[in-house]
Amino acid sequence: MSSQPATTTIPLTPKEEQLKDLLLDVARYVDQDQSAGTGPVVLRWAGGWVRDKLLGIESHDIDTAINVMTGEAFALKICELCEKPETTEKHRITETDIGNLHKIARNPDKSKHLETTTIKLFGYDVDFVNLRKETYTEDSRNPQMEFGTAEEDALRRDATVNALFFNLNTGKVEDYTTGLTDMKSKLIRTPLEPFQTFTDDPLRVLRLIRFASRLEFTIDPAAEEVMGNDRVLEALRLKISRERVGVEVEKMLKDGTGNHPRRALQYINDLGLYYTIFTDPNNAGFPLPDISTWKFAYDCLDALRQNKTPGSIYDVLVRSEEAAYFAWALSALAPFGPVEQPPHKGKGKAPLPYGTLAAREGIKAPNKLSDVCTAAYNHRQEIMTLKNAVLEGAPDAKERDKFGMAIRHWDSKGGHWRLQVLSALLVEAMEVLPSSTDKSGELYQQRTLFQTLTPLPANTVNNEDFLRGWQTFLDHLEHLDVMEAPTLKRLIDGTQLAKALGVKPGKWMAHALEICVAWQLRNPEATDPAGAVEEVDSKRNEIGIPAK
Repeated sequence: MSSQPATTTIPLTPKEEQLKDLLLDVARYVDQDQSAGTGPVVLRWAGGWVRDKLLGIESHDIDTAINVMTGEAFALKICELCEKPETTEKHRITETDIGNLHKIARNPDKSKHLETTTIKLFGYDVDFVNLRKETYTEDSRNPQMEFGTAEEDALRRDATVNALFFNLNTGKVEDYTTGLTDMKSKLIRTPLEPFQTFTDDPLRVLRLIRFASRLEFTIDPAAEEVMGNDRVLEALRLKISRERVGVEVEKMLKDGTGNHPRRALQYINDLGLYYTIFTDPNNAGFPLPDISTWKFAYDCLDALRQNKTPGSIYDVLVRSEEAAYFAWALSALAPFGPVEQPPHKGKGKAPLPYGTLAAREGIKAPNKLSDVCTAAYNHRQEIMTLKNAVLEGAPDAKERDKFGMAIRHWDSKGGHWRLQVLSALLVEAMEVLPSSTDKSGELYQQRTLFQTLTPLPANTVNNEDFLRGWQTFLDHLEHLDVMEAPTLKRLIDGTQLAKALGVKPGKWMAHALEICVAWQLRNPEATDPAGAVEEVDSKRNEIGIPAK
């Protein structure tokens, strides 16, 4: 490392040039203000934007590092200068080009040490923050923040490929670490000694995994060696808010291009991070699920993802970007599928499944995802029972109302019924597929099995039909035409039903309407609900409908 940085150049787009010219004008405006007493302002675009630009990846988030003033002070100067008509004219600024200031405060107790200010400029989200150095004391986990040089700032970053600067004043990239070399080697390396880097800010462990998986780089072996260190993991548990852990995990799993989520989960598995991430940190007795076969869940999902032909398992079950993210989250939580809940005693709602708690408390998953996790756990056995009924040719497998009403029930209790089915598949993959491995532990003909559903040889303990069985189940649901059962429009509503029965609405209504929907599923061509009313009427005593 040297105070004379390695350099290269980056071609800018017209919009980036427009932004650069405006920021340099603001810097000159500050320099001309003698009362500011700041000295010459030097601006640098930092970190992810520089990295992505060198990789040819488009980025709309730009971090701007300032040498002699805070980000908020500089951002206020932008707003001040842009109020001048001559500035607006010179830089062709329209009403929508300059957004409002948004300040993000420091939170040193949770290892968020930088106070940043963000403005929307020319379509970019531009963060402003001062160059800094961090000093740690033995009795405190929280660093003292001071203004620093570009080199000091670079050395405190999480990875060398994120420690690159683009100096707006010189128009050149500055590399004070080994970032440019590591970019060429596709290597994620910490600027300073890894153990110190991770104990200073343990969130860097997850950030390195995210960048390695997204960029398809490898992590420096020296860093890997300490990422699962007990002291580092303990610091990650105690020092980092679960919200910030959740943000990193969400970014890993939302990266829908290629197999990046699978790579991230593989890193979490290999580095021994699972129990630190997917847990309830407030529950000392939280169970640790068996993760010895977890890889079969996320490998299975990744292979399914690669087979998106119409009617395939993934095509049927994962139908939006949100569903893709939820699918990866469910694969991450698959080890909790077999974990039994403690018996529910007393009145009130049953406690949430452990997998839901791991999502809600461990990674602060949104309510919608938590609800899907709960429903997937609660309905797994019923899903498996219906699937097995189809495969065994059970007499009731042809009953349209049986399957349609089950799907409506799954969807009403957690939404995303298709993902609940996918979750059941992934949990079963962990139970079934390990016996289909060769002596080295690798899944036999994995791509063939997952993509074309070619059966495995007969000596694989009857697991050759694993995915073929799930495909058959979904094909059967399609044949019964129950895929859209949750959105089936009723032929009769509660008011109409009560009137037809000659009674007032009551507690019996919900059960009676379910009978009507089941009748409707058995009679898909019907347009008159008279038959449904007749069936409800025949079950008055069973349902508890009062006499007329």
